[in-house]
Parts: sequence; structure tokens; C-alpha cells
Amino acid sequence: MSLFTGMEEFLTDIDDNFPHYFFHQKCCSISFVHLLDRKQRACQSPQSLSLSISKPAADSTLCTRTFGYNTVDVVPAYEHYANSKGVGDPRKGRPSLADLHSILKVTGGLAVPIASLASPEAGPEAGLEEAEGEPGRDSEPEPVRFGWVKGVMVSIRCMLNIWGVILYLRLPWITAQAGIALTWLIILMSVTVTTITGLSISAISTNGKVKSGGTYFLISRSLGPELGGSIGLIFAFANAVAVAMHTVGFAETVRDLLQEHNSLIVDPTNDIRIIGVITVTVLLGISLAGMEWEAKILFFLVILVSFINYLVGTVIPATAEKQAKGFFSYRADIFVQNFVPNWRGPEGSFFGLFSIFFPSATGILAGANISGDLKDPAVAIPKGTLMAIFWTTMSYLVLSATIGACVVRDASGSLNDSVAVGSPGCEGLACSFGWNFTACAQQQSCRYGLSNYYQVLMSMVSGFGPLITAGIFGATLSSALACLVSAPKVFQCLCKDQLYPLIGFFGKGYGRNSEPIRGYMLTYVIAVGFILIAELNAIAPIISNFFLCSYALINFSCFHASITNSPGWRPSFRYYSKWAALFGAAVSVVIMFLLTWWAALIAFGIVIFLLGYVLYKKPDVNWGSSMQASSYNMALNYSVGLSEVDEHIKNYRPQCLVLTGPPNFRPALVDFVGTFTKNLSLMLCGNVLIGPRKQKMPESRLMADGHTKWLMKRKIKAFYTDVVAEDLRSGVQMLIQAAGLGKMRPNILVLGYKRNWRTASPESLEDYVGILHDAFDFKYGVCVMRMKEGLNVSRVLQDTLALAADPTTLASEQQASTIFQSKQGKKTIDIYWLFDDGGLTLLIPYLLGRKKRWGKCKIRVFVGGQINRMDEERKAIVSLLSKFRLGFHEVHILPDINQKPRPEHIKRFDELIAPFRLNDGFKDEAAVNEMRQGCPWKISDEEVDKNRSLRQVRLNEILRDYSRDAALIAITPPIGRKGRCPSSLYMAWLETLSQDLRPPIILTRGNQENVLTFYCQ
Repeated sequence: MSLFTGMEEFLTDIDDNFPHYFFHQKCCSISFVHLLDRKQRACQSPQSLSLSISKPAADSTLCTRTFGYNTVDVVPAYEHYANSKGVGDPRKGRPSLADLHSILKVTGGLAVPIASLASPEAGPEAGLEEAEGEPGRDSEPEPVRFGWVKGVMVSIRCMLNIWGVILYLRLPWITAQAGIALTWLIILMSVTVTTITGLSISAISTNGKVKSGGTYFLISRSLGPELGGSIGLIFAFANAVAVAMHTVGFAETVRDLLQEHNSLIVDPTNDIRIIGVITVTVLLGISLAGMEWEAKILFFLVILVSFINYLVGTVIPATAEKQAKGFFSYRADIFVQNFVPNWRGPEGSFFGLFSIFFPSATGILAGANISGDLKDPAVAIPKGTLMAIFWTTMSYLVLSATIGACVVRDASGSLNDSVAVGSPGCEGLACSFGWNFTACAQQQSCRYGLSNYYQVLMSMVSGFGPLITAGIFGATLSSALACLVSAPKVFQCLCKDQLYPLIGFFGKGYGRNSEPIRGYMLTYVIAVGFILIAELNAIAPIISNFFLCSYALINFSCFHASITNSPGWRPSFRYYSKWAALFGAAVSVVIMFLLTWWAALIAFGIVIFLLGYVLYKKPDVNWGSSMQASSYNMALNYSVGLSEVDEHIKNYRPQCLVLTGPPNFRPALVDFVGTFTKNLSLMLCGNVLIGPRKQKMPESRLMADGHTKWLMKRKIKAFYTDVVAEDLRSGVQMLIQAAGLGKMRPNILVLGYKRNWRTASPESLEDYVGILHDAFDFKYGVCVMRMKEGLNVSRVLQDTLALAADPTTLASEQQASTIFQSKQGKKTIDIYWLFDDGGLTLLIPYLLGRKKRWGKCKIRVFVGGQINRMDEERKAIVSLLSKFRLGFHEVHILPDINQKPRPEHIKRFDELIAPFRLNDGFKDEAAVNEMRQGCPWKISDEEVDKNRSLRQVRLNEILRDYSRDAALIAITPPIGRKGRCPSSLYMAWLETLSQDLRPPIILTRGNQENVLTFYCQ
């Protein structure tokens, strides 16, 4: 038996053994699994049965993917989920449902799904790309990445940013002002906020793969572009200002050293500016030289050594020179005195000091801000951030306690002020240690002591002063460098998202690390501008509010993502609480206003302005944010809750199922319904795709999104839905029965008038009138719209076929303008309320008149009546309308409604129905039914019903007389009784009633149930 004969027999038997055999349509060799030996599941490719195909052997991974089965199915793999976007998007390497589900067809000796034959690219290997880091992929060189120790906790990351300028230059002064107790409270308050924020950011950063952009990326992907964009801009600016703060701290230290040696360049203030600008320029050069410069551990070691040097200095017995400056080593009396506050100067308040200290806690985001440069952000950010918070908090507490236990608040620095213990006239704690600082303390002229010498106090206390200076240099420069790197990285990510105009220029990256050089230059300019202020205490409160605003939003992001119960919220970090996150957000906002209320208002004003801009522009981004999950939750809860609400006439809303087909084909119909349902009720655009399901389903899936985007672009608040059916009527029946959700279900069917009913096939005519009957059967109201120029503009659209195949082109096509998009001026809306249908004929024009474009139109109501009772009937209708509170005051009675129409119009009607007459000569019903066999649309002589037909002719004459210049005509149409009114006759009535009218006309008929009431309960 030949190879191919054996293969044919194998393929013939494949359906019976489907779980055990399946040929991959792109496999390199055909392998067989022996059915009787179920224990052996290994792929076997005997050379005698091998079929060679020109494809690299390395791609033959069928065995490892399918447990030994020859099947299209594949096992779970990383590349199937990498870079996934939305629900329903194709995954890498995974076969489509059609590949697994469609009918097999033997092609060229292989069993291939028919769906794959129809679409060659749709196979399981279509679009297969190798995952990140997968062998064999020619990619750009990998950028330099940092682990969690180097990347977050040390080397210009969290600890170095927290151990900034405040540690050395302001914490001793804060301790002198607030006392040890309140200083610890300030530290612990700050740490409470930062710890909760650290937990929140750890949860957010472990809920999926984190890319570059740091805090902005985390907030924007969690809360969405609205809040994420605004906080990204603010946070990038805050980091740029923080560069200035730390640089000014460094410049102050250098200025003090120059001052000690009488070597000032110009004067104390300008020296800070000169040194600061030079320093930030050097830091910019270091940053542009590459991230390797920042990865050095030198700064960390310098700070650590300087801190140990300080602690050693506190236990060394004080020399006379140090005692003259207020240092007496550890003394319980000094600790007790410094335990309580001693407010001095304009900043001498609790929250004033808190605002100065709080920026020192903002370094917790230094690691998160360069998340794109970390090897594993999900591990690095939580570990490094929380450890950095713990150790830096301990260092702050230890420093404030030790400095407060060793140094008195005021000292003269003069060796001549030593006195004998207990000398008369000596006041203050130093007297008990043999020093009299009374004179300078009373005159507030002391140059030394905890309250006065804080700039270089730690140098004096330490064992070796220059090491403290080195520590100050390391802390300030490392913090400035970290902020100088963070700000451009955050801003670059914001620029790439294109949420705001005019900033894309700064998002361009250079080199293998995509360094934002333009962003560096912008940060440099901002930093130089704030360095020129040259006052550390003035710069620190400015950024406190911005950082607190960022912390509030980070915590709110964590809370919001948790409270929405989205299945996508699955952070690996479990040690967080949504209520703690909410508390952290609330505390951050409260502290903002307690610090500087006007700065808090400015920060919130900026956030609200940027939020409003993004809401207005509606950027085309989809990040799976918690706002999206929250929208779903709210919609679901309200929809379910609505099911428990009993219906009442007062709450009646016209919820419309509009048979638009593709909505862009009938824009006037969409605009008309969208005008009166906007922000009021449900609007559903229905489309029936006629044809075989297998052919139409792909079109349905492809086009649904395009039609929805078209509606959004037109600012129509509506849903789009379609069904696949064998014919129009059965499809509309599906829509009528299944459209909607719970109480949010349509109650009005809106469709366009069938203009071609005379030339259309009789079956389509029957379907059209049958749809109206079906609507009434399902207790729907009906609204048929007719315009002189017609509704269907599909012929006007260019490249219709291309539009039907490309949803992106459909959404971006030029919008057709309609009468319902323009202001109507002082025209009239004429309502012909001829039959009581429950009030729907009145309600729709009333809702239309409430809209701005139709607001100036005067609404007139016409009703039929008798000539001898016109006044009474008019008063009765006016009274009824006033009870409805519709505001319709102009009522006209039509006494001539039953007059005989003009002969030429009667003749025109007869000519209209002539092609559809049976001309049966008033035969009996059985004979008529026999003649009409197979053509139910034909009209018998008895069915013509001259009186009712002539009424439609007369009404058309009245409409042309009274409403020639109206903006819109609304009229109650007749109802054709099933079995007694053929479809052609009913269409003739509608044709006659609405022909030759310039304004749009809506034929509205309710379901005979009240939609208006004048009762209050």
C-alpha cells in the first residue's frame, strides 16, 4: 500500500477518532499515533511515512504543544497572552475558534478547517510573533535594567531621595521648634501617609506588567486617562521643582562653607543662585551620560558613613568649644526641655513645619518613577519602597531624639560665657552645665544652639565634621539627580499617550534606553527657574501640595480598583486594605488644605481643568481602567435595581427601537430620534443582516464597533445592535422580542417610510406592513417617518462597499448633515391628533420642542370636530391639554375634515391602487380568496372602503393647506386591520396621507395605553 493511499484511509477515519488525531495545517511532518496503544503519546515520524514540507525543522513543535496528539489545539503559553489588548482580540499563536470548530475538508492530503481555507491568514500560526525575549527574535539591544536593590532601595532611589536635604539641614531646626514629641508626630504623620501610599502603589504595581512612566503610568492605567493625565503632568512638574529644592539645599551648604572662610562669591543669596545653576547643569550632564552613573552605591555609602559618624559624635564627651555652641552630649534635662515645642518666627507652627518636612517623605516614588528601567517592577517596587520607608523612618526618629537630647536651643558660641554652676543672674538650662547664655537668649541674638545653628549643627556634633558635609552633598545631589531623572521619564510617558496637545515634542527618546533628552532640557529649565528663588523654606511647601495630590490619587486608585470588584484586579501584593487606601487619600487631601489652603485650591483647580480637557477631547485609549469597571458596575446595579421599580405613567419614557439598518445610511432618522431621546430615554439602532448566518456573522462582528463609533462621533447617545435572519420581518421580530435589558426595553418602533413600495417586490411589501402589525401585536407604539427627499443616503455615500468592509473608515467618514441638526427658528410644529392613541402623538413633539434647536418653534394642535360645536370642542381640548401641562395653547378645530376631497385627488388615489386591484366585482368571500391565492396584497372591491380611503385624501389636502411651511408635522395614522386591509391598500393610505409635503412628517400611533396623565399619583 502506498504512502498516499494509507493517508487517504487515515483521513477518511479521522472524524471517528477526532480526539486522537488531528492534522495541524502548517505542521512540518505528518505523524501518526497508534490508536490501540493509548499509553504511548509520543509523536512518531517514521522516515518511511514522512512527508517533507519546505519549512524549518525548528518550527515543528507540535509534539510539545499537544501532549502527543496531532491537533490544532495548543497548550497554554506565555506568547498567547503577551501584548493582549481587548476582549476578542486575536492572541499570538493560539488557533481561532473557527479553526477548532469549523468543518474539516481534505485539501492536498491534509485535513484543514474550511474557515482556514477561506482566510489563509486565519490559521493558528497566523500573525504568530515570538514573545519578548524568545530565542530567534532579532530585536533591538536590551536596555540596561536594574534589580530591586540597586533599582529601588539604594543608589539614588527611595532611600537616597528620602534622605535628602531635610535630613541634614532642617530636621534639627524642626526639632528645636516643635520639640521631640511633635517632631515625632510630624514624622509619623508623614510616614502614615507614605506607608499607606507605599502599600497602595505596591498593590497597583503588582497588578500586571508595569512599563515606563512610573506614578503616571500606574495612576492612568488604573483610574483612566482623565485623572491619570492630569496627575502625570502635575507629578512631572513637582519632580522638576524638587530638583530645585535639593539643589538649593546643596548650594546652601556650599555657601555656608564659603561664608565660614570669608570667601563669598557675591552675597549669600546670589551665591546660592550661582552655585545652584552650576550644580544642576553638572547633574544634567551626569544624567545625559547614562543611567550607569546613577547605579553607583557611592552616595549611599557616604550617607551611611556620615550618619554613623554623627551617632559616634553624640557619645564622645563634649569639648569646651562644642559646649560653648550648645552641645553637652546626652543629658536628661536637655531631653526634657527639648521634648516640648518652642515656636519661633513666621514658620513657627505645627503645619508650617509639617509642610517643610513632608517633601523629605516624597522619595518613596523614586523607584516607581523609573519602573521602565527595572528588571521586575512587580517585585522591585513593593520590596524596595517599603524597606526604604522603614529604615528612613527609623533614621529620622533616631536623629530627632538624639539631637534633642544633646543640644540646648540657644548658645552664644563664646568661650568667655563659661561660669560656675549656680552663679547668680544666670537663667536657662545651660547654667547647670556651667555656661551662661542668658544675654543672647533674651536678646534673641544667639548664633548657635539647636534653634540657630541648624545648618551645620550635625557637623559640630559629629565625630568628624567633613563627613557630615560629604553626607549633605551625597543626600542633596542624589535626591536632585533622582528627581532630574524621574520628571522626564514620567513626562515622556505622558507625551507618548498624546492626551494633551503641544507636548508630544518632548516625548522623543534617544538611544537604546529611549532617553527623553528633550524632557531633560525642559526639566532643567524649570529647575533653574525655581533655583533662582534661592530660599529652601519657600520652595518646599510648593511641592508638598503637588506630592500630596499625587498620593491622594494613588490611594484612591487602589481603593477604586478594589471597590469595583473587577476580575482583572488581582495584585500579587496582598498586604493592602482598600479602606486604608481610602483613609490615606482623605488624609492627604485634608493635609493639603491644612498646609496651604490656597496652594491646595490651585492644585485642585489644575487637576479639574486638565480633567475637563481630557473629558472633552475623549482620547482614543483603552487601558482597562477601574473607571471602566466602575461604569459597568453602576450600570449593572441600576439596571437590576430598575427591575424592582413598578412602572408608572408619570415616568413613561419613549424608548425607541429604530430600524436604521447601518446607521450611517439613514442619518436623518437617527438624528430625529436621537434629538428627543438624548439624556432622556433609550435609543437602539437595529440592523437586520439578511442572508446565511455563516456569511453574515463575520460582517456583524466586524461592523458593530464601527457603527457604534459612528454614532459616538455624531454625538448620538444610542446603542447599536444587529441580528442575522433569513428575511427582514423575522429579523425585526427577533429585535422586537429580544432588544433591551430588563425594564430598559424599547416600547416604540421607529422606521422610515417605504418610498418604493409600488415598484418593490410584493413579498417585501408584505414584510413591511407585517412589521407594523408585529409591533402592535407586541404592544409597541409605531412611528413612521417620511421626508420628501427620502431617508436612505447610501447611494450618496462614496465607496459604499469599502465602507462596509472597513469599520475604521466607517467611523471616520464625513458626517452627512440633516434638517434635525440645524436650528428651526420661529416655525411651527403641527400636531394632528386625530385619534386618541394614549397621547404618544402629543408627547414626541413636546419632547422635541424642549430641545434648543426646536425651542423657538410654536406648537399647534389640530383636532377634528363639528362645525356647529367648534367652540365647545376647542375648550374641551384646551382644558385637556392644560391638565397635561404640555404648554400647548394654540388649538385648531377641523370642521371640514369629512368633506369630500377634490375630484382630481380622488382620481389620483384610484390610479395609485389600480395596479393592485383584484377587480372581483364584489364577489363573495370564498371567490375572492380563490382569486387572491398567492397574492394576498391584492385589493378586492369591497376592501377599498371608499369612505376611509377618501378620508386620507382629504387629510392630505388639509395638511397642504395648513402646514405647508411647518418645521415638522406629526399626525396619527390609521391602523389597518389584519385580514381586512391588504398591505397595498394600507401603503396607499399612508402614501396619500403624506405625499407632496415639504416638511418632514411623522406618522405616530401609540399602543392605545396612556403615556400622559394629569394626576399626581
